[in-house]
Amino acid sequence: MRFCIKIGLVTAAVVFSSFMLIKPANKPTLFIIGDSTVKNGKGNGDNQQWGWGSLLAAHFDTTKIHIENRALGGTSTRTFRTKGLWDAVLKQLKPGDFVLMQFGHNDGSPLDDTARARGTIKGTGNESREIYNPITKKQEVVHTYGWYLSKFIEEARDKGAVAIVCSPVPRNNWKNGKTSRAEDYAKWAKETAHSAGAYFIDLGKSIADKYDELGEPKVSSFFPADHTHTNKEGAIINAACVVDGIRAIKELPLNQYLVNSKD
Repeated sequence: MRFCIKIGLVTAAVVFSSFMLIKPANKPTLFIIGDSTVKNGKGNGDNQQWGWGSLLAAHFDTTKIHIENRALGGTSTRTFRTKGLWDAVLKQLKPGDFVLMQFGHNDGSPLDDTARARGTIKGTGNESREIYNPITKKQEVVHTYGWYLSKFIEEARDKGAVAIVCSPVPRNNWKNGKTSRAEDYAKWAKETAHSAGAYFIDLGKSIADKYDELGEPKVSSFFPADHTHTNKEGAIINAACVVDGIRAIKELPLNQYLVNSKD
């Protein structure tokens, strides 16, 4: 009897060890960072406003990759850092992960207004300005939009992650029957992505082209509250444009995790 018990214990130990040996590695994570056009409210369409990041997981095989939408409404490239949101991502970031970012809507705000103090200096250079932040009640050195983007890219790469920069999505603004493009921030996002060694998706252009195709009356129905935030129908279209942008970059490793990936 004792001999049988010992054999049973040894067998159990071997089986347990085998499971430990074949335990699959942790899945990579796609971290999404940005403002309210990426994640609005709690991400569940509060006030009929949805960000495209909340609809992105449907396009991925989530048995192989984990999706974390860490975007927060009201943030800029600057305040996503100063609020500690980026530090929280960095703590979890590991080799093989991805960071998909889209900022710009709030970066054009004032640098030191008493409401939010979230603006950044326009452009991609190394200019900086020291201001008194009336929100934090501290001195703060503010940098350019491109400088903050480049820091996200560099720090993600230092962690072994892959960075993808998106230009800002368009607002519901029209001129001569065409969707208005945020050409300055799109240009700066592209320049920074290329100079810092990140992938780039011209999301603003691809969505604006789609909006032009659908026409102003239809597109306006996507914006029930204001000219910036879409409802779920609009967010679904925007998320699909993000996926099209990912697919178009054949060498981007993130492709392999898309549903119906052709890679």
